[in-house]
Amino acid sequence: MPIIITGLIGTLIAIVVITQSLLISAALSPVITGNARLGDVAGFIVALVIVIIIRGLLVGVRDSLGQRAADSAIRDLRCEVLRATEELGPRWRAVHGADTTTLLTRGLDDLGPYFVKFLPQLVLTMTATPLALAVMLYLDAWSGVIALFVIPLIPIFMALIGRFTQDSSKAKLVAMERLGSQLLDLMAGLPTLRSLGRENGPRGHLEALGKENTRTTMATLRVAFLSGAALEFLSTLSVALVAVEVGMRLVAGNVTLFTGLAVIMLAPEVFEPLRQVGAQFHASANGVTAAQSAFEIIETERPQASRIVSPLVSSPSNEATLTTSTSFPSSGADGDSTSPVSLRQAPPISSCTIELENLSVAARGTWAPHNLSASIQPGQLTVLEGASGAGKSTTVLTILNLLTPTKGRVVLAPLDGATPPCDVSDCDAHSWWTQITWVPQAPTILPGTILENMALKTVTSSLVESAQATGFHTIVEAMPDGWDSKVGVGGIGLSVGQRQRLALTRALVNDSPLVILDEPTAHLDAVSEEEITRAIRALKAQGKTVLVIAHRQALKTIADLVILIESAPATIQDIEEYPQLGVNDWAQTSVDVDLPGILTVSATDTDPERR
Repeated sequence: MPIIITGLIGTLIAIVVITQSLLISAALSPVITGNARLGDVAGFIVALVIVIIIRGLLVGVRDSLGQRAADSAIRDLRCEVLRATEELGPRWRAVHGADTTTLLTRGLDDLGPYFVKFLPQLVLTMTATPLALAVMLYLDAWSGVIALFVIPLIPIFMALIGRFTQDSSKAKLVAMERLGSQLLDLMAGLPTLRSLGRENGPRGHLEALGKENTRTTMATLRVAFLSGAALEFLSTLSVALVAVEVGMRLVAGNVTLFTGLAVIMLAPEVFEPLRQVGAQFHASANGVTAAQSAFEIIETERPQASRIVSPLVSSPSNEATLTTSTSFPSSGADGDSTSPVSLRQAPPISSCTIELENLSVAARGTWAPHNLSASIQPGQLTVLEGASGAGKSTTVLTILNLLTPTKGRVVLAPLDGATPPCDVSDCDAHSWWTQITWVPQAPTILPGTILENMALKTVTSSLVESAQATGFHTIVEAMPDGWDSKVGVGGIGLSVGQRQRLALTRALVNDSPLVILDEPTAHLDAVSEEEITRAIRALKAQGKTVLVIAHRQALKTIADLVILIESAPATIQDIEEYPQLGVNDWAQTSVDVDLPGILTVSATDTDPERR
């Protein structure tokens, strides 16, 4: 609709421009020839002022509509890309996450000039140029014919120059994505580099990337400036041809002053939209290239049986909440509307077992895990252990229904025996996720207060008891403002152990019956490990089903069940039957669990293939 309105406004602007030229000619020509005084043409002057004001208002409305259309289009495109990245799964995001982040931020921001500047000028070429040319032909056929023959030269040169500009824009986007990826990787690994005293190591590489980005940007600008100069030359030459022809005929007395002035003023308006289209095309070229990359992501083939629908990008009423421990809130009215009707509601975790039946996932020439069969009982503490690369995190992703197993399945089997078992992939994802709290290995801290990170408005007795159980209360008491102390960016920094306690406190406060923890005691000292272990005992004491990925003996000692996860190399027959076993682009640097209503980001290397 904004594009249609912009077209109508463009037509009105074209009419106003023609009227303005005719009024100026009507006011000046009799005064110049001496046939009238200034007072005699006052009506034309007043009308001219009104027309100029109307033109300014129309241009303002057009630009405002263009900005609204740009904001709406960019927002919708970002939502579609976010939805696509969620459906593509954590493995795809691990490989392409940094590039997609750059694309969704700076990349698509460049799409604004396309809607605000390029499209309105394109509309004017279809309205103002034909109307102005028609009036020129009516007033003076010779001038109109000259303009008619010159007009095609501008699009031809635009097409030739545009091909070079497009290549430059693609190179700039690639350089920007590469630089963004390197910066994100550096920020993720900066604590490790500082601990090893190597924080200055990547400086030279980043400087080289920055110079490459500058070089590609300047190359694009150079092409844009040169093409702009070429278009200016063509339009100036075209107007000059008309002006010279009209001047010679004025001297010869073959055309009136009114007609000559009107034609000379209309000539720039005939070529101006074409010239502006060429100029604004270069301003919008980067955005168009980014949009093409976005559509490539949207059109990427989804993994088999991808059924995840995220209200994070489809339901405005479901705001995303960045939490340190991830709770999976209920979808609500809006979320329910996005769920496929054919899917079953997930049974309550507290009254069913999670059965892993011959679970195998293809992973770069190996099965990780391989033929895993186990039963996770409700209310018990289950530990997943295995060698690096065995597939522990991959197993968790399949349980979360974020990854479809290559072979086997995850089944929810109600204890009563009356309700039939339900395959996790056949259950409504939102009804499943509402029952789960996910605590990643390196919980993310929101810039804000501790209470805000707990997703609570006030300090409750349950929160205090949970903090005492995890040992987090001592950290809060040491803070200057207690629960209202600001943490994260712009606030007080928290260590890995303190973040783990915060996340576990949040998990205790939540009423989710299933809590999944990814190596909660990794990189902790003995004292911190003991506090985390006590917190996990408290989770189990609440009757929650606790699933922990762990290497240390302390957690395995208190576990009700320890599941050993093993990998196995793929055979030639396996690779022939499952081609994904031969794919080598699954190398992961992080697993970001993005689920409806939440966004959890892990800042450490958590490769499911290497765990």
